[in-house]
Order: sequence, then C-alpha cells, then structure tokens
Amino acid sequence: MTNQRGARFVEFIILVSLMFSLIAFGTDSMLPALPLIASDLKLADPNQAQLVVTVFVLGTGLGQLFFGPLSDATGRKPAIGLGIGLFIVGCVICYYVQSIEWMLFGRFIQGLGVSGPRTVTIALVRDIYKGRRMAQVMSFTFGVFVLVPAIAPALGQQIMGQFGWRSIYLSFMIFAAVTLAWLWLRQAETHPADQRRMLSRSEFATAIKDVLGNRTVVTFMLIQGLLLGGLFAYLSSAQQVFVESFDVGEDFPLYFATITLLSGIAAFINGTLVMRLGMRRMVQTAIGLALISAVLSLAFQTLAPQSLRLIGFVVWSVLSFLLMSLSLGNLNALAMDPMGHIAGLASAIIGASATLLAVLLAIPIGLAFNGSPLPLMIGHLGLYAVAFGLLKRHPV
Repeated sequence: MTNQRGARFVEFIILVSLMFSLIAFGTDSMLPALPLIASDLKLADPNQAQLVVTVFVLGTGLGQLFFGPLSDATGRKPAIGLGIGLFIVGCVICYYVQSIEWMLFGRFIQGLGVSGPRTVTIALVRDIYKGRRMAQVMSFTFGVFVLVPAIAPALGQQIMGQFGWRSIYLSFMIFAAVTLAWLWLRQAETHPADQRRMLSRSEFATAIKDVLGNRTVVTFMLIQGLLLGGLFAYLSSAQQVFVESFDVGEDFPLYFATITLLSGIAAFINGTLVMRLGMRRMVQTAIGLALISAVLSLAFQTLAPQSLRLIGFVVWSVLSFLLMSLSLGNLNALAMDPMGHIAGLASAIIGASATLLAVLLAIPIGLAFNGSPLPLMIGHLGLYAVAFGLLKRHPV
C-alpha cells in the first residue's frame, strides 16, 4: 500500500514517527543526565533539574501556534525545515551553557524548534488521511514512535558515560539532520501552492473561534492535555523515583525501556481495533481502565511489603503508558476530524493548548517528589478522574 503523495505507506509511518520522535529523543535521553546537570550547574534543589524536561515541553506548546499557520502559508516541508533548524540552534546553546538559566533558555529554543515537525506532521497526515483511517495511521505512528523513548535513556546514558552529558546535544543535532534529509528527499509536499495562503488577523481570530467554539474539539483537547500532563509528570520525575525511591541505580534505562516497549504494543492493537469499534469507544474504555488501574495500584503501593513495591510500580507504569497509547492517537484524531478546512492552524491550537495545560499540571506533580512514588501516582489518579468526568459529560 502506498501513500499517494510520496513515500510508501510503511516508509511514511516510519518517517512520521521519526519526526514525532524528535520530542521523545529530546526529552527521554536527558533523563539519566539530570543528576549530573544538577551537580555541574550547582542547583540548590535537585528537583529543579526536572525543569530541563518541562521547559522543553513548554517550548513545544508555544511554538505550535507559529508553525501551524506558517505551514498553511508556505507548505509543510519548509515549516518543518525551519523548526528543525531552530532545534539545532537550541542544541548549540545547551552544549556550551554554564548556568541553569542559559540551559533552560536553550531547552526552550529547542522546544520551539521541535514544535515545527511535531505540529506540521499532524497536518501533513491530515492532508492525506481522515477519520478512522487517520486514527489508524496515528496509532501505527505512535507504535513505532514508542521505540525511541524505549532506547533513548539507555542511549543517553551511554553517550554521557563516554563523552559527558553535553555530548547528548550533539547526538540530537545528528538525529535531526538525518530526519530532515529523509523528509526532503523522500516525501512529496502535501500542501500544494494553490492551497496556501497567509492568514490575516481576522482569519486567524476566526479560525481560533472555530476551534475553541466546537465543543467536541475542546473536550478531546482538554482530555488530551490531562493525559499528557500525567505523561510529562512521569517523565520529569521517573529517574528520581526509580533511583531514589527504589534504588535501581544505573539500571533505570532498562526499566524505562521495558515499560515503554510493553506499552507500545497497545498502539498496534488500537490500529486494528479502532477500525471496528471506533475512536470514541476506544478512548472511553482506555481511560476507564486507567482510572481503575490507578486506584488499585495506589492501594498496592501503600499496603504491600517494601520488597514488592518496585514490581507494583513497574506494572502500574506499563498499564498507564499502555492505556495512554490507546487514547492519545484517537484523541488527536477526534479533535482534528472536524477541522480539515484549517488543518495546520487547528493542529497548532489543539496541540499548543493541550501541551500548555499538560505542562501546568506536570510541574507541580513532578516537583512534589519527596522520595516516594505516591505524589506521582496520586497526581495521575486525579488527572484520570477529571478526564473520565469530561467524557461522561460528552457521551461517547
């Protein structure tokens, strides 16, 4: 099966996954380095090193509001190219920093840049597919995408061990350059010149009103933000939980890889089931199961013997990631489905709003780490409960 506007279908899935993976690679490969960054930059509170993750994500949220409209005006490929270039500039800044302030500035620039491929890739997919077919493509994409966070911490740890944590940023530059070259050489432009136009202020305002005035879009955008908030909180504090709460030492990347690989199976399952059951039923089932899992896992973590709590936390982590994989692709497709007439801008508004909400939720949950996994798990429980409540108010 081929993508009628460029690469073969399988190659298209891999290419889209790699462009998404710039975010995962830029986040997860830094996790083993956070203690060294805190030490080298002389942070008073080691928890502040989590901001290296969350500020990066904040940049991805804000940048989407720029790159979405830009892709509607210039085409998908030029907008992605500009974003990757900005990402590389941020990498150069982070490579040379000597203070946490400059580190966070460089990470923010990286996030702004990576929002280009993150946002525009969704619009690119929407240019070609819609409805359940788009949901299937996004599910397969997330299934391949999950391989990157599985190996990223181990790769980051190896690079850091051989060349120092700053060299991780050199690997970012190589990954970004290879991905951009692949896109440019193998994927045709999906937004032809006769459909491009620069939005005026009034058109921009109207488009925002169209997105935010659609109850279905807003509902699924908020739910996506809640789930991403739990994901970002987990990513920002996972290294501390595994190392400080459960004393796994240098085995943290192995645990992280196991969790992400096991949960990645869900995306392929969803790619098949969504064609039979539909996106809404899949989302409702996944979030309901996530809520039940959070309640049971929190009880286990509180009552079980200390020797079993690491196993319980790993099982809960797998279930949480797995059920998110069953939800996020569908939520994105559900929110985007009514917005085909303004796909680039709609992708930007939906992605930015969900990401900014997620960052606002993730920062306090992550910073609440006190040597125990309980603040993280309680935070997830609250987010799932609110998400499920929103679903019940918008019947699926």
